[in-house]
Amino acid sequence: MLGWLAARSGFAAPARGIRTAAVLFVAVLTAAASQLSLPLPFTPIPLTVQPMVVLLGGAVLGARAGAVSQLLYLALGLAGLPVFAASPLLPQGAARLLGPTGGYLMAYPAAAFVAGWLAQRGLDRRYLTAVLAMLAGLAVIYASGTLWLAFVLSPSNPAQALAPAIRGGVFPFVLADTLKLLFAAGVMPLAWRLLAPRG
Repeated sequence: MLGWLAARSGFAAPARGIRTAAVLFVAVLTAAASQLSLPLPFTPIPLTVQPMVVLLGGAVLGARAGAVSQLLYLALGLAGLPVFAASPLLPQGAARLLGPTGGYLMAYPAAAFVAGWLAQRGLDRRYLTAVLAMLAGLAVIYASGTLWLAFVLSPSNPAQALAPAIRGGVFPFVLADTLKLLFAAGVMPLAWRLLAPRG
């Protein structure tokens, strides 16, 4: 965290090892968050805490490092490691990106980048603007996930499946994701207050 503060505040460049360790940590944390999943009977998309980890990781690491952490997470999944949420339909590995949750997973690097980019421009200093930064990242996840889900539901006519994709891929998660986001958005302003140099 001190390395992050030094990098984000411009006082000193953190050691490359600290930055690398932080990227690895967020990737592993994303994988761990996938294990906290709740299958829902009316949609193929499980409820997880991953979006909160993705957005918070992007805000902490910054745009590029945040995106790299999620690319690393996806690479681990493509390699066949059990880092994706449990699914009765698809095994671990590359096939997961072709299934109903593929659009959400593929959006993680972009969502982390967006949240990190906005945080680097000071939106993480205050609670309300931190909420906006994370909402922007969450919108990326929802948009990508919904469009891909529509394609999975109806490959020949995704536009026809857009409404069902929204009903199954957005509506069931809005309340839970909003509550998680409101919690995560409070972390960054608190970190700035506690760790920023005084004097």
